[in-house]
Amino acid sequence: MIFSKSGLVAVSLAALVASGCSTSRFSSMDDQQPAPLQPAPAGQVTANQLPPPAAPGATDPSKFPTAPGNTQVASLPPDGSAPAGAADLTAASVAGVWNASVSGQSCKVATPQTKFGAGFRAGPLHCPAPIDGIKSWNVAGKQLTLYDENGGALARLYSSGGSKFDGQTSNGQAISLTR
Repeated sequence: MIFSKSGLVAVSLAALVASGCSTSRFSSMDDQQPAPLQPAPAGQVTANQLPPPAAPGATDPSKFPTAPGNTQVASLPPDGSAPAGAADLTAASVAGVWNASVSGQSCKVATPQTKFGAGFRAGPLHCPAPIDGIKSWNVAGKQLTLYDENGGALARLYSSGGSKFDGQTSNGQAISLTR
């Protein structure tokens, strides 16, 4: 008996299809239904104002390391003017990567000289709020301002000499940048 190649392939395919349709190996799965889920407990939802977050040990100044002779972070004068001795700033003097400290929490902030909006692009890395929202920065005279995505000022800082800036966030938290 002589079979052609195409005939042999056709007979093989027909046998495979017929055996696949008649298998019973999946029939036991058709009868199984998953167990019904238990409903989530129902309760009453209330809304309350949360207190502002506090940094661990924020009430104990001894928990924060300081340089010899430096017992506190410089803050902005109440009228928003530059502190005595603050240096005039240029974009080149601010560009780079900074170690930021916000209310005792540390992170890094990149301040490249890439034009963005009315200033330059900024990139926070693992920063706490509100500094995690920095999108841009700019200098004007003695002041370094960090902005959010809408152009709102998140923080204002002044040079404290050398490679250090001190200031406050828009909600009054102490902030410093060092290299």
